[in-house]
Amino acid sequence: MKRLFKFFGSVGQEMKLVEWPTMKQTRHDSWVVVSTSILFALFFALADFVLNQGITRFILK
Repeated sequence: MKRLFKFFGSVGQEMKLVEWPTMKQTRHDSWVVVSTSILFALFFALADFVLNQGITRFILK
């Protein structure tokens, strides 16, 4: 049981040393993730459309 309390005590000490991001940094990073996800989704949707049209027109005719 002592080991468990020692472990959680160490975790608490380490958490005090962590440099947490500011709200501005978090908001910026979130927008980067969202915009990158949208760009990748658009890219893959366009690639899927082009490949689908190519298969439909040239292979299945």
